Parts: sequence; C-alpha cells; structure tokens
Amino acid sequence: MKKIEAIIRKSKFDEVKKALHEIEVNFFSYWDVTGVGNEKQGHVYRGISYSTTDIQRRHLSIVISDEFLEKTIHTILEAASTGNVGDGKIFVSEITEAYRIRTKESGSAGIN
Repeated sequence: MKKIEAIIRKSKFDEVKKALHEIEVNFFSYWDVTGVGNEKQGHVYRGISYSTTDIQRRHLSIVISDEFLEKTIHTILEAASTGNVGDGKIFVSEITEAYRIRTKESGSAGIN
C-alpha cells in the first residue's frame, strides 16, 4: 500500500476531486494549508503589489493499493496542472498496514 500526499492549488481542488472519483479513488482526506514557496518576488494585480511568500493550498492524503499508484499520480498531475509556478507537489510513501475499524479488516481490504 502507498500513501500519496498532494499539495495543490485550492482553485484546482474540485477538478482533482472529480478526476479521482472518475478513477474510483473515492476516499481521501484533505485540509487547507499555508506554505512558503520558492518564488521570492511579489506580483502586481491591478496596480497593487502583493506578496506570494505565504501560499494558500489544499493538502490531500490518499492511501491506495499498489496497483492504483501510477494511475492516481497521473490523474492528479493532469487535473492539478496549470503549467505555472506553484502548481504543487506530490509525495509518495510506503504504508505497512491499514485497518478498517468497523469490520477489523486489514491490509488492502481495510482501505477498499
């Protein structure tokens, strides 16, 4: 099993959520986060300069079986991309075990 953590633009969240549901990734957690990016210069919008050092993003946490890893990553990459700086990051880590509390199932059965 793998855990995918994706940090994406808030404006792309609905597209990513819809795309994940289309490939049958129906359960994941998410929350709003603030981060600091690599870009050091501010932007000007309608004559007003504003800082881009503190960036509002959405953090998704998805635990999946190994066979869904590439498909899930590809889906997030496609749905979350704008082609601009600040589109986000994806991190993948190993999950050694998972349990469904209600039924006491473990392993892949515990997450499906």
